[in-house]
Amino acid sequence: MLINQLNAKFRLLVGSAALSALVISGVPAWAGTPADTLVEAFAIDDVITLDPGEAFELTMGEINGNTYDKLVRLDINDPSKIIPDVAESWTVSDDGLTYTFKLKPGLKFASGNPLTADDVAYSFERAIKIDKSPAFILTQFGLKPDNVTQKAKATDPSTFVFTVDQPYAPSFVLNCLTSTVASVVDKKLVSQHVVDNDYGNAWMKTNYAGSGPMKIRDWRANEILVLERNDNYYGTKAPLNRVIYRHVKESATQRLLLEKGDIDVARNLEPNDLEQVVKNSDIKTTSAAKGTIYYFSLNQKNANLAKPEVREALKYLVDYDAIGEKLIKGIGEIHQTFLPKGILGELDEKPYSLNVAKAKELLAKAGLKDGFSVTMDVRNGQPVTGIAESVQQTFAQGGVKLEIIPGDGKQTLTKYRARTHDIYIGQWGVDYWDPNSNAETFTSNPDNADTGTNKTLAWRNAWDVPDLTKETKSALLERDTAKRAQTYQDLQKKVLATSPFVLLFQQTEVAGIRSNLKGFKLGPSFDTNYVFTVSK
Repeated sequence: MLINQLNAKFRLLVGSAALSALVISGVPAWAGTPADTLVEAFAIDDVITLDPGEAFELTMGEINGNTYDKLVRLDINDPSKIIPDVAESWTVSDDGLTYTFKLKPGLKFASGNPLTADDVAYSFERAIKIDKSPAFILTQFGLKPDNVTQKAKATDPSTFVFTVDQPYAPSFVLNCLTSTVASVVDKKLVSQHVVDNDYGNAWMKTNYAGSGPMKIRDWRANEILVLERNDNYYGTKAPLNRVIYRHVKESATQRLLLEKGDIDVARNLEPNDLEQVVKNSDIKTTSAAKGTIYYFSLNQKNANLAKPEVREALKYLVDYDAIGEKLIKGIGEIHQTFLPKGILGELDEKPYSLNVAKAKELLAKAGLKDGFSVTMDVRNGQPVTGIAESVQQTFAQGGVKLEIIPGDGKQTLTKYRARTHDIYIGQWGVDYWDPNSNAETFTSNPDNADTGTNKTLAWRNAWDVPDLTKETKSALLERDTAKRAQTYQDLQKKVLATSPFVLLFQQTEVAGIRSNLKGFKLGPSFDTNYVFTVSK
């Protein structure tokens, strides 16, 4: 269904001059939101595409988690468990190579088209063949353009068979299939919009072809994203008719709108505003530790940043204590390892603190006793802007002149993915609840060429680490849980000492919500922030 084909009622709501003023200017247009609509204020400027085969941003993880089905999902109440989605059941062959999924009967897409195993197979095929950033989550199982139709296929309308290249830990395989790139798309609908064998990618950037409990009805970049209930959904129907995400970046503005009742949920409240909203009896807060790590990274194409002494020196030029006390109080916890707490193999070590003398000593060893100049690309908004400014001040104490280059989410991400940055500051959320999700991106870089297709964070920062890449791969074949956990702890220790990643903190996501909301719960990952369960 085309996004812009809005029903008459929705046109009246969104098209009104009052709401247009509300969306664009932030000036309240009504006291209280509609009874059938959830309105959230959220920084959504990282949305670049709606295509689940291409989207790799945190906001779209949430949107796709509410609008697309997968074979399996993460259990929001216990992320160590996998639960069925469109798959009714599954089995794993004795040799650990073949996964057979039986689909639930009577499934439909939002379009009304039937959902069959052929759609699942097509979704895998198009993800591999359009070959966008998240494709590596599937290609790591040996899927390639020339074999995907044999390795991921429908054997009948209700049976999908997935063959992997090595006997991985089954939990790893199933966790990967909860990721956005494994979303099931409507083959019939998408095929009607193919241009130059692009598997509908150009059309899917701004359109929807899913079967989830909500459907995407409208997206206007840096302004608004609207979901509506999908009445063809196989499960319990969403209580509300629609969910509106309004792009509001400023925490103070979000708080004001929440207090006035012009929004139901504020998603980016900073510590000071959190302290204020809890004083309002009409507002409550909810929180969840997320599998999201904030960090900044050093592009190894920069000759100065490529020096190991410089990499370590910059880790000593961060005032972690001040960041923890002033900038992330209530919304995060200082964390210096790449696996977040709650995931197998987590390591809670914090070896770095602000030590200007140590940093200067390391810079001198690198031949940079007088310091150097460098830039940092920073997405407009908190807490990253505040952290970047803090780092700018502490870098200066060591003689490092840091220029902050601000931009919106799309600008900074596009530059980062092109490997043309010096330093990038941002966040990384797990793509699936398994230690390989972060190990793969922080410690693996199979092809460091600019043309490399496995575009991990190590690749984005041109960190060529063949030995760590091999270690990361071998951890996937370890079926002994304790041994596997130890491998990931060892990897984290090596990354702490040598990597171009300065790990800062693990996010605690907090939302301010109006007290009349029911069923609003933040999940452990962004794609488990479900809005289709909310009622008023």
